[in-house]
Amino acid sequence: MIGAAASAPRDAAPAWPQAGDPVDATPRPRPGRQVLAGRSVTLEPLRAEHAAALWQPASDAPDSWAWLPHGPFARQAAFAGLVRLMAASEDEIVWAVRPHDRQGVAGAPAGWIALLDIRPGDAAIELGNVWFPPGLARTRAATEAMFLLLRQAFDLGYLRVGWKCNALNLASRRAAERLGFRLEGILRAHMIIRGHRRDTAYFGLLASEWPLRRAAIATWLEDGNFDPAGQAIARLQR
Repeated sequence: MIGAAASAPRDAAPAWPQAGDPVDATPRPRPGRQVLAGRSVTLEPLRAEHAAALWQPASDAPDSWAWLPHGPFARQAAFAGLVRLMAASEDEIVWAVRPHDRQGVAGAPAGWIALLDIRPGDAAIELGNVWFPPGLARTRAATEAMFLLLRQAFDLGYLRVGWKCNALNLASRRAAERLGFRLEGILRAHMIIRGHRRDTAYFGLLASEWPLRRAAIATWLEDGNFDPAGQAIARLQR
């Protein structure tokens, strides 16, 4: 019949709806357990031996565990057991954070940070398990530690780095936004932690957003932005 639509061959591929922008689906490499060095900090893959140096800040700052699922620790042996388990984990890669002294020499481990929820096939990864006790929190070394892992993830071709925290943890939320993460939503009644309901705030930073954030953070980390006491002169631009 003239004007009638031709029927599709029975073996033709179905006309799938457009389900998102096409991307390279090649699985990304997993991050390696390697030393990462910056101007003010060195990240060293966590080892069981780090527990001895980390015990002092861990025991001195019980409040630093408030938003984490573990701690505080009454006994060094229990803390050492946690460090040993994290160091051997196949699910996350944890680094000990070693701030540099004024001569640029890496000092004792002062905290830790990790890459987790590593999904090479989805080109997605998460920055988390951040334990920055007093003395490390809100320092140049802390910011650079996060920057080094963000740079590693995006250099490996990941399309997304996630960040999640208790929705009531305002310090963590501010840290995420300062780095350039965007709030994507609140997952209500997501978990029960220490007998309390946890609503979880989800943040994300995409590869397309990274070049501008990388430049802003790198500028903030330059030596000229810090006074002799190690205080930043200019704020990190958002």
